[in-house]
This record gives sequence, C-alpha cells and structure tokens, in this order.
Amino acid sequence: MTSVRRFALVLCLLLAGTPAAARAASVGIFYYPWYGVPSHDGSYAHWQQDGRAPPADIASNYYPARGPYSSGDPAVVNAQMREIAGAGVDEVISSWWGWGSVEDQRLPQVIASAHANGLSVAVQIEPYPGRSVETVAADIEHLRGLGITRVYLYRPWQTAENWSPLNASLTGVEVLAQTGNVAWAAAEHFAGVYTYDILRYGPSAFGGFCGRARAAHLLCAPSVGPGYEANRATGDVRIEPRRNGATYDAMWSAAIAARPDEVTVTSYNEWHEGTQIEPAASRNGRHSAAVRGYLTYDGAWGMHGRTAQRAYLWRTAYWVKLFAFGHAPSRWPSAFATSP
Repeated sequence: MTSVRRFALVLCLLLAGTPAAARAASVGIFYYPWYGVPSHDGSYAHWQQDGRAPPADIASNYYPARGPYSSGDPAVVNAQMREIAGAGVDEVISSWWGWGSVEDQRLPQVIASAHANGLSVAVQIEPYPGRSVETVAADIEHLRGLGITRVYLYRPWQTAENWSPLNASLTGVEVLAQTGNVAWAAAEHFAGVYTYDILRYGPSAFGGFCGRARAAHLLCAPSVGPGYEANRATGDVRIEPRRNGATYDAMWSAAIAARPDEVTVTSYNEWHEGTQIEPAASRNGRHSAAVRGYLTYDGAWGMHGRTAQRAYLWRTAYWVKLFAFGHAPSRWPSAFATSP
C-alpha cells in the first residue's frame, strides 16, 4: 500500500463512526466569495489587487491548486463546499459586505451548495461603508430571510455605537463579536466572542479568552489559522510562518485546551493574507510553471508534491475529529507522518 493510500485510510478511520450528535461543540470556517475571472465575470476581481497581473501574477503569496477562479462559478463553489465538508467542518462563515454587494449576490449559491453538502451557513458582516447599528439591524432581517440565524460581526468596536439595544431585541439570532474585550461584549449583550486575527490572538491568548467568556456566559469561538503572509497583496510586512504545519497545530491544540463552544478557522480561502487552507499549487502540479516565486505547502507534516496541496484540509479533519471528543492529541500519529 502506498503512503498516500495509508494516509487516506487513517483519515477515513478518524472520520468514521462519529455521529454529529456526539459533538458538544462545532467548527466554523471563514469563507470569501469575492473572487472573479474574465471568463466568468468579465474581469478579474481580487486576484489583481495591489497592481498584480493575473493569471501568472496574483495578489497572494500562494497560488491556488485550481488556479485563479470565480466565486460565482457554481462548479467551483460546489467543489469548495465538498472540501470543507470533507474536512469535518460544520459551518461556513461567508464574508458579507452589505446589501447588493457581490458577496450578497452570491450568498444564495453559497447557501445552496453548503446545504447540499450538509453544512450550515453563517455570515461575517464586514465593516462596509456606512455600517451602523441601524443598518446591521436591517441586515440581520434580510439575512434571516435567507435562513441565516448566526452572525459574526467583524470589528464592532470601530464605532462608538451602542450595540446593546439591538442585541437585546433579537430572538432566534446569535451575534458574535470579533473582540478580545469580553467584558465589553457582555455589556453590549452579544451572544459570544471570536478572535479572527491570528497575529494578535495566538495560542497563549485562548485559555484566558474562553475563561472570561464562560464567566460572562458568552459563547467562546477562538480562531485558529495556519499562518499569515500578505505582502504580495497588501504590502503588509508582518509574517506568521507556517513552520511546516506547526503553527496550525499549536493554535488548534491551545484552542481545544481552552474548552471553547466552537473553533473558528481563519480561513478557507483568504488568499490575500495567506491564511487559507484551500489546496495550494505545488511545484510539480498542474500550475507548476506559474508557481515559481510562490510559497507552497511542501514540507507540511512531511508531505511533498501533489499530496501536500491538500495537507491543511487533511490536518483540519484530524483536529476536528479530536475536538469532537474534547481533547487534543498527545502526538501526531505515525501513519500521518509518512512522506508520500
């Protein structure tokens, strides 16, 4: 049996036999439906950010294994939802930039594809121009009409507004605040808190974060991620190296140890910031010529080449399975450490 097949067999054994009802907590993943390509959308969207010239030169330090794609292509979205579901994730948290935005227009397709793959859908309401308590109240009613009853509010503290009346008035909808200030979130009557930012909130922050949330009777959903590198897309020189998967492992282990209600993953496909776990091209894959000058997942958990392209999806499945039982592994199983 090849090492690749051994890897797949062990993964299947890990994922098999755990009914959804056995899990006391869930896993959500941040998803970005904002990409476009000329063949589907008439022009590039996001891949060309910061003056890049796709398809060879894109606004990311990594190159997608499926190449630059359109988030409006149902075949792409369906394939992505299958990958997310295959990794054991429960909830897709779709980035949303207000009524009429491209992310709003594409949300019904995200919902349909997610539901077809057994996934629930939430949204992360981003700081779109003119966002206020009043507009978010209307947003929530609009989203509720699409079946969305869970909202993650990104940077709610950017304005001096009082969120308490809105949150206190809601029934049947949970709103989680992206903040480390648990006392503030409790005073504003949010249902819970999450971190999203893996640079600011690392493994050492999760224990205290969830402890404070429990004391305040708030849901705790710390965010784990594989790393961060955004200079090709934003010019940001800050880096959180992936360390061949060790960064992701450390965040997951600490998040589980914090006894959260949910773990959120930053991210499935935020290619600009290099936080994605979506398959990235390897140096000998379909886009090998384009990959020159880009980072790859080669070396992650001893994997190389085409197998390494999906390394972070497979590792996510491993951690999700262990999270279902409420404890972290003592070590990485030897069958997963075998290089293909």
